[in-house]
Amino acid sequence: MSFPLLPEQRTRTPWPLALLARIAVTAAWFLIKLPPARLRRVLGAAARGARPATEAEALTSRRAVVSVSRRCAGQGCLQRAVATVLLCRVKGNWPDWCTGVRTQPFRAHAWVEVNRHPVGEDENVRLFHTLIRVPAPTDRRRARDHA
Repeated sequence: MSFPLLPEQRTRTPWPLALLARIAVTAAWFLIKLPPARLRRVLGAAARGARPATEAEALTSRRAVVSVSRRCAGQGCLQRAVATVLLCRVKGNWPDWCTGVRTQPFRAHAWVEVNRHPVGEDENVRLFHTLIRVPAPTDRRRARDHA
């Protein structure tokens, strides 16, 4: 199923960033096939040594990912979120990677956050209960205490 691109997704991405985004999308495609616990461990290892991302950095990476992949621009939220954190990591930073569910109606979703604020998502993401979070390295202790 393909979805039309939103205006923000039609922006031209500079070719070096677009190339890195395509690599991140491809790597994410392989990673999302892992069981959730293993995916969490892999992303946790990838996050080590990174600095926390700013909202602007995370949004730039998210926009680059959706500009090169129709799947990530549409319903591929897990691949989009994984590709976004991988692209951020290439640049030396890391937003929180989150997955969660809502019950009315039941849905699962994956997204990235900076300072507990979802990046590039509409406000409906607040209806989801976070089940897995791979936080930015400096936030690990606080996130472990609150998750």
